[in-house]
Amino acid sequence: MRIVDVLAVPVRAGFFADDQAAIRRGARHDGFQYVGDPLTPGFRAIRQPGEALSVVLVLEDGSVEFGDCAAVQYSGAGGRDPVFSAEQARADVLTHLAPRLVGTPVAGFRDLAGALDAVATDDGPLHTAVRYGVSQAVLGAAARVARRTMAEVVRAEYATGAPLTPVPLYAQTGDERWVNADKMILKGVDVLPHGLVNNVESAFGARGELLEEYLGWLVGRIRALRPDGAYRPRLHVDTYGTPGLAFGGDLSAVAAYLARLGELCAPFELAIEHPVDAGSTSAQLVAYATLRAELARLGSGVRLVVDEWCNTLDDVRAFVAERAADVVHVKMPDLGSVTNTVEALLLVRDAGLEAYCGGTCNETDRSAQVSAHVAMACQAAQVLAKPGMGVDEGLMVVGNEMARTAALVAARGDTWEGTP
Repeated sequence: MRIVDVLAVPVRAGFFADDQAAIRRGARHDGFQYVGDPLTPGFRAIRQPGEALSVVLVLEDGSVEFGDCAAVQYSGAGGRDPVFSAEQARADVLTHLAPRLVGTPVAGFRDLAGALDAVATDDGPLHTAVRYGVSQAVLGAAARVARRTMAEVVRAEYATGAPLTPVPLYAQTGDERWVNADKMILKGVDVLPHGLVNNVESAFGARGELLEEYLGWLVGRIRALRPDGAYRPRLHVDTYGTPGLAFGGDLSAVAAYLARLGELCAPFELAIEHPVDAGSTSAQLVAYATLRAELARLGSGVRLVVDEWCNTLDDVRAFVAERAADVVHVKMPDLGSVTNTVEALLLVRDAGLEAYCGGTCNETDRSAQVSAHVAMACQAAQVLAKPGMGVDEGLMVVGNEMARTAALVAARGDTWEGTP
């Protein structure tokens, strides 16, 4: 089955692109918008509508598959590619990728997607979001040709041995930390609340008192709304480096604070994402290793989640080799091709660490569906409910896709191994 045409269509992303540097510097809200000038190159405003690009593959039998190019909410931060432009991406797809795709037979996913991921221009590699979306389309086409689910194709081509059952869902509150947490608790979400703790003054507190107060409220709220005690979600909070900022980079003070949060949240497990931002991948490795050792010395069970400065497959390899985190956020749009996400998730899983198949609120329904298949095929420890910040939509898109896929695979009653 050959590809006979490639379309590139600008579409809407599921949220907004935000200038993290300006927000951390103290930019204030004016309604939903932020006031002030952006600091990160490429941003027109501190908050601007997210953009995406659908890459549509037309196959010779007239069938169609597609993937969506999308970038993370905080583009240009933590070593990431710059803010995404759908128009520029469209030009890149039609100029550099469409000629390689038209006429190409779809005989599988891994080789074709890997080859496309290596395509570069005179200015360097294509934007990670472009490589992400194109690889989704190739995976969809490979699954259509094989008449299997995308999860089955990934499991077969990478011999993951995964059971293809739903993995725990992780939802994010956005700025609506209280109302959206209630939604999560009522719906029995596996991992919550994210919390969007992205500013010291407004969300963390000068000495972390705001986050402490919020987590105390959250624990009480879980008990109030689900009082039978059977519901035991994992707590996972993204702090965007604010503990490091508040404690002046003192890692011992940060570790002591995190240990205190762990005690406050008991009996619920607590994971903290991005407690410090050391400014580079190498420095982040050292900081995380130091924090993890200090938490162990304190006898704390708080788990460290790495995100910023762990953006590529090589970065993931480095953090795994140093065992510098308990949970590795494999942020799909940052890794480019889905092939890199698969390899990263399996690397983390096989090392005995927690592989978090993540991404961003700023993705699309299509990229979220693809991530559901990838998470199942790689036996991820958790998968992000995306896109958007409304909770319900992301839970529906990702959760329903996993439920349908698992039911279909179970109904077939086989263990298809595909074509190596």
